[in-house]
Amino acid sequence: MSFVRYLFLLLLCFVGVGLAAAQDHPVNYDEAKVPAYDLPDPLVMEDGTRVETPEQWRKSRRPELLRLFEEHVYGRMPKGAAEIRAKVVNECLALGGRAVRREVDLLVSGKADGPIRLLIYSPVGVSGPAPAFLALNFMGNHSIQPDPEIMLSTQWIGNRAGHGIEDNRATEASRGKLSSRWPVERILARGYAVVTAYYGDIDPDFDDGFANGVHPALDPEGDAERKPNEWGSIGAWAWGLSRALDFLEEDELVDAERVAVLGHSRLGKTALWAGATDERFALVISNNSGCGGAALSRRCFGETVARINRVFPHWFCERFRSYDNQESRLPVDQHQLIALIAPRPVLICSAEEDRWADPLGEQLAARAAAPVFRFLDSASLVHRLRPGEHDVTDEDWTAYMDFADREM
Repeated sequence: MSFVRYLFLLLLCFVGVGLAAAQDHPVNYDEAKVPAYDLPDPLVMEDGTRVETPEQWRKSRRPELLRLFEEHVYGRMPKGAAEIRAKVVNECLALGGRAVRREVDLLVSGKADGPIRLLIYSPVGVSGPAPAFLALNFMGNHSIQPDPEIMLSTQWIGNRAGHGIEDNRATEASRGKLSSRWPVERILARGYAVVTAYYGDIDPDFDDGFANGVHPALDPEGDAERKPNEWGSIGAWAWGLSRALDFLEEDELVDAERVAVLGHSRLGKTALWAGATDERFALVISNNSGCGGAALSRRCFGETVARINRVFPHWFCERFRSYDNQESRLPVDQHQLIALIAPRPVLICSAEEDRWADPLGEQLAARAAAPVFRFLDSASLVHRLRPGEHDVTDEDWTAYMDFADREM
């Protein structure tokens, strides 16, 4: 068989799989086709008793909800502490002396692929350690800023299912490619530090049976099959955000008690789960996070549970797949994920034209989570809808920083 014919047959195979997925899980953009649904009350325990005091929420209901999300959606993170060593690999003044740029490798013991490399820009001239925005990035640290001194990522670069077989490595041409989403100098001028890491350093974004990234170092030894409640990639990325915060607690440049965790799209899902599982994050921002993020699963609008599990089977735990086209059977929904962050401030950002992420579903989830924030005497839950598409814009960053100014 000729190489050209082989490539043609391979392309037909991928097209066939894509068409089958589309036929099995059609997308709904019609509000009239949203099924009737009842949302589980975040303030009612599994046994039917109602939460009466903040202490009961903290000691009973919150742990119960966390367990349900672990068991049915994101999977359980490893309970044992991993041995991690931090090594500063690059540090100097940058951006015309307006910032300190530091690159730090978090070295995970065991069978991890390589270091989780943090890139930190901290403003010069602020009084004391700076508050910070912590977020993962999609294309390597070098992609957020055209700074020629940022070390190029050596990991596979990509964020689409099925591309794991490609050798897609960072090049000089990719420097600053995502800088429109990262207005570093504006953020620094407002007095905030920027902390980021490439999410592929933690776990590559393709379905490889969890053979790469941090899973081999942290999953149980042996050849036993993975359990239905074991963590997927979103759990690993959230775990990595917490390990970054561990480092910031020891760093003199950043005020670790004023760190806002944020994310866009699949990394918005990750930011919400990180904020729910790690109460050290002072503020949580989700941007266009959609299904498995801030949007209600039961609405079955835009990207659905069945579609996301079909295309990205590695993001969630295996048990989540049992709710494909059966969202009403889920014991939780995403308003309860938002509620888990209370009473800390939460900003849910949506875009009008991003119907795939269901902006109305995100708004309704925020509304359904609001009783928990009021119950805990916190009014710091905001849903924001802007014109435009699925992206991170200058307007978004203005909203992030204004919110942080008020709440952090």
